[in-house]
Amino acid sequence: MKKILLIATGGTIASKYTENGLAPQISSEELLSYVPSARLFCEIDTIQPFSLDSTNVNCTHWIQLSNLIEAKYEYYDGFVICHGTDTMAYTAAALSYLIRNNRKPIVITGAQKPIDLAVTDAKTNLLDSLRFASDDRAHGVCIVFGGMAIAGTRAKKERSKSYNAFSSINYPHLAMIQDDRIVFYIEDKEQNTRLLKFSHQMNDRIFLLKLIPGVSGKILDLLFDSYDGIIIESFGVGGFPNYGDDSFFEEIKRFVNAGKIVVMATQVTHEGSDMTVYQVGKVMKDQFHLIEAYDMTLEATVTKTMWALGQTSDPDEFRKLFYTTINHDILFA
Repeated sequence: MKKILLIATGGTIASKYTENGLAPQISSEELLSYVPSARLFCEIDTIQPFSLDSTNVNCTHWIQLSNLIEAKYEYYDGFVICHGTDTMAYTAAALSYLIRNNRKPIVITGAQKPIDLAVTDAKTNLLDSLRFASDDRAHGVCIVFGGMAIAGTRAKKERSKSYNAFSSINYPHLAMIQDDRIVFYIEDKEQNTRLLKFSHQMNDRIFLLKLIPGVSGKILDLLFDSYDGIIIESFGVGGFPNYGDDSFFEEIKRFVNAGKIVVMATQVTHEGSDMTVYQVGKVMKDQFHLIEAYDMTLEATVTKTMWALGQTSDPDEFRKLFYTTINHDILFA
């Protein structure tokens, strides 16, 4: 049988009701006790590095999880991380960059309802995740949720309450899990023959600016001293508004000349950006050689920017890292 490490980090799946609302209370061993049938197909150890509502999870915790998996990597065939759903997609993307060329499964799961309730999705999600992590074909970082396996860089939480909370954006599901069967739609393990690599640094001096009609580029002046990189979530396929004051042009010029990173993303969930389509995007991209997120999810864009800036501050080297496809994250660059 495969040997799996269950890593509990809190989240709804491990929560109980308190006078102030749901809060993580359930230990890793107690989580495992709700799925006794898992021991029929795998051996399971548990560990709990922290217990948090995922709203409180940040890049410090991503590095902590990566370091933990690195330390335990040779002792286990796979890993299952129980995590809150609200920032699960960020964690899955971050671990995809911190742990690259990984031929063992690192599965992240959680639930919309606590595991100790009579009616909950938690038991199914946890059992599915342990089963998936025990499969010979499984590898890399993914989310298992609602009967589907999603690449860690392609997941997005699109529903706040429903059990099918996560979607795979601009990329197919990796697999379907139903009862004790796993149907793989994508199998590419044999293609991944490169050396396993762990990273140990991320730069969280990143700001995401979501444009709204009428916003002035002068807002970037307030961000200049505090951030090393800016991700601008624009409209449609991507562009900068010009309300007659050239404020975006001047501020982007200032950022680029200072060697800071500017990435253009889109507010539209599906199909991605392409700044060359309209004048409002093409002129700025050509002038400043701006980086685009293209078909990447916002979560992947944010965490990849943090990861790449953690490896280099050189804009050219950053560009190479950003446009390197990792765990299916970018196809159209």
